[in-house]
Amino acid sequence: MFGLVYPPDPAPLYPRPSVHHPGVPRVSGEEMLPLVDESGVVYGRAARSWCHSGAKPLHPVVHLHLMDRMQRLYLQKRSMEKDLLPGYWDTAVGGHVGYGESVEEALYRETAEELGLVAFHPIPLGTYVYETARDRELVILFASIGHPELHPSQLEVSEGRWWTLEEIDTAIGKHIITPNFEQELPRIREQLLALL
Repeated sequence: MFGLVYPPDPAPLYPRPSVHHPGVPRVSGEEMLPLVDESGVVYGRAARSWCHSGAKPLHPVVHLHLMDRMQRLYLQKRSMEKDLLPGYWDTAVGGHVGYGESVEEALYRETAEELGLVAFHPIPLGTYVYETARDRELVILFASIGHPELHPSQLEVSEGRWWTLEEIDTAIGKHIITPNFEQELPRIREQLLALL
């Protein structure tokens, strides 16, 4: 399983203050994220708002794809309260790894928060870098096979349902599904089907 390598002492805080830039003031209680290279070595930490401000430091996120034995994927509809792509359908679970967390801890925490699911077997599928105009993420992919009972959090997810691959293929390119999911599914489609 892919893991993060933290330094023995707390990693430096970013952005680093300089004569020309005093740094970004941190909001009390704001989530801190690890800054990583593509191999998972942590070199710094920064507030989530700075990571999404256009500075684009690479930071890790976890994605969990849930597939049942009928080759259907569970997708969540992003809450209308989300600041990014509200109302779009997306991966079953997706979220940031907090500073100091392991990848596995973040995966189980996010899955419990978003879907109320705590008992599942994650299968690693790999990693890739996803970049937008706002940020740059090291996406760490997992899958789980089955048809668990799910209890989506109304704070995170407005609804969720099982989609056939044909339904997903029809929705691609129509501003229904997030661009990240549209790029991610072709990367892992064969891996997901091979797990059945």
